[in-house]
Amino acid sequence: MAKRRYQRYPVSGKNSLRFWPDAVSPLRVIWNFFVLSLCRIAPSFVVKNLLYRILGVKVGKDASVGLMVMLDIFFPEEIEIGENVIIGYNTVLLGHEFLRDEWRKGKIIIEKDVVIGANCTVLPGVVIGEGAVVSAMSLVNRDIPAHSFYGGVPVRDLGTREV
Repeated sequence: MAKRRYQRYPVSGKNSLRFWPDAVSPLRVIWNFFVLSLCRIAPSFVVKNLLYRILGVKVGKDASVGLMVMLDIFFPEEIEIGENVIIGYNTVLLGHEFLRDEWRKGKIIIEKDVVIGANCTVLPGVVIGEGAVVSAMSLVNRDIPAHSFYGGVPVRDLGTREV
């Protein structure tokens, strides 16, 4: 299993979530939340992709991010979505995670022609390889090889994908 790639930021005393204003400007988070909330309900992929790009997300041509998908409000710039990608309803892409004694930040790279089913969570530091399929209701906590079919909590190889 490939290790996730992320930077670690140890904290002491309070839990790491209490330190978020030290990591990113509160005004930036408010702006990101407003724009990403609009993207969640916008039916137009053209409008969504433009707004994502304004926030620093790398979005490939013909990428389709479904309704109610939530990108990271603290670090949207940590997310790369390749060409012709489909991301299903209510999926969450997290470029960070807060733990008790540390917080982590890492890129999510979704290569071209990937399909991610509805209600998935993708954690920071993960690469989903070209042409891969992730089944609905999955927790992506590791890299997904190209042209594979993965799913579950946590994700595991589900065998060959049907074409």
